Amino acid sequence: MRIAAVVVSHGHAAELERLLPALVPQVDETVVVANVPGSVGGVPDGVRVRDNPRPLGFAANANLGIAATGAEFVAIVNPDAVPEPVALAVLAEFLAAHPRAGVAGPQMRYPDGSWQPSRRRFPTVSGTIVRRTPLRLLFRPMERQTRHYHLDERPTEPVEADWMLGGFLLLRRTMLDELGGFDPRFRMYGEDIDLCYRAAKAGWERWYVPGAVVTHAYDRASDRRFLDRRTLWHWGGILRFVRKHPERLRAL
Repeated sequence: MRIAAVVVSHGHAAELERLLPALVPQVDETVVVANVPGSVGGVPDGVRVRDNPRPLGFAANANLGIAATGAEFVAIVNPDAVPEPVALAVLAEFLAAHPRAGVAGPQMRYPDGSWQPSRRRFPTVSGTIVRRTPLRLLFRPMERQTRHYHLDERPTEPVEADWMLGGFLLLRRTMLDELGGFDPRFRMYGEDIDLCYRAAKAGWERWYVPGAVVTHAYDRASDRRFLDRRTLWHWGGILRFVRKHPERLRAL
């Protein structure tokens, strides 16, 4: 049971200094995709760095890293998502014991130790409008959208999920090969939802495994403003998801 890790760094050399010492001992191979100059400083022995000749979107970079590895399970890891010891072993053991599980996500916690709602339901039209417009100032999603964020659930045992935050996921290579990996047309945001949605349609299970714990800084940059580069990327991801899966427009 071999595990590979793929980390995409877009100028996150400082975060990698904290992440890699915690990540590398838990995996058999590690690839860091350096999306722009200055994305990587010193790395532990055995870590391979791929320098991009030009910047790419997150999904395309993840696919490059996946293609550069050969392990049965592949962890997609954000530079700000630091696993606790044995977190990856817990996720890999779960996937190994459940042949139709294609995605396993950990319990995520903020740096202060508080719980982070990383397990979520597939988006609905009304919920998305609230989250992505000024309506969120009146109907605060992290307080009101209990169903979407599973705010009233803190499972201690593995439970199935629609999708989970792509900041830290362990993926089965067989599933990735079948689905063709992430859709590189997503520049940033939405690629994790799209992958999980396609996995669901293909009969692959997605599981939240709270016995694996990851500290995730998760700055939620696209939630702080209504119109900037990141919010435009977020809206682009939403529109692409709807174009690919128009049946979701019926989920009000």
